[in-house]
Amino acid sequence: MSNIERLTITLPTDMAAVVKAAVDEGDYASSSEVVREALREWKLRRVVQAQELAALKADIDKGLADVAAGRVRKFDTAKIVERGRKLLAKH
Repeated sequence: MSNIERLTITLPTDMAAVVKAAVDEGDYASSSEVVREALREWKLRRVVQAQELAALKADIDKGLADVAAGRVRKFDTAKIVERGRKLLAKH
């Protein structure tokens, strides 16, 4: 790590205890390593959430385009329930 910036963070007691325990148990060499790992996971989760949101938006746009183009069917609840029961019966 060529560029390092020192930060001071404040954690609730229970979170601080988890960090200290991870270091004491030898899972990490320092509290900084625990925090860096947590931040890497947080960044990855945000990327995945952004991808999932983009996919959801694309699905919504596709659905709206289908509605606008008249590619829709009447919503038949009974048919959907019956199909679900048939699928459940197979398992």
